[in-house]
Amino acid sequence: MALRATIHKAELHISDGDRYYYASHPLTIAKHPSETDERMMIRIIAFALNAQEQLVFTKGLSDTDEPDIWVKDLTGAINLWIDIGQPDERRILKACGRSNQVAVYCYAGNTSKLWWDGIKNKLERARNLTIVAIPEEQSKALIALVERSMIIHVNIQDGEMLVSADQGQVTVVPEIWKAPAN
Repeated sequence: MALRATIHKAELHISDGDRYYYASHPLTIAKHPSETDERMMIRIIAFALNAQEQLVFTKGLSDTDEPDIWVKDLTGAINLWIDIGQPDERRILKACGRSNQVAVYCYAGNTSKLWWDGIKNKLERARNLTIVAIPEEQSKALIALVERSMIIHVNIQDGEMLVSADQGQVTVVPEIWKAPAN
């Protein structure tokens, strides 16, 4: 018998002073059996940093042809493709060809740095790509906030995030390793 996804519910309240975005999003998060709590929280962080009305979680790990999060327009065209982790350069380049914007959020500390150092030269021509690293100690601290039903407040100001829930709060300072070309 196949293992089933664990369902988490999150009420995500976002106050983003950098983008002037203030909204609440009721989220249903299907955590794949192979997904860690840390990775799931990075998905929520990526959602908060890119929040907009059309942003949705996809099948993610269950479907290799889809990102973890995306924005599609009414015609079905992909406007934003977000992957979590360390995808290979072929997947990233394919996503850059399919979407207006692509963002990758990595979070495994030195492992992510080694991954990025190994592929960054191959991705120089990707003009619509953003690579964001969440420092390891911060991503690990997010695990303490995980519950099956969560109320999460995210305040973003000057590129810094304060993520708080009943269990405590974590300051997250994402590092931009690659920004899209203008």
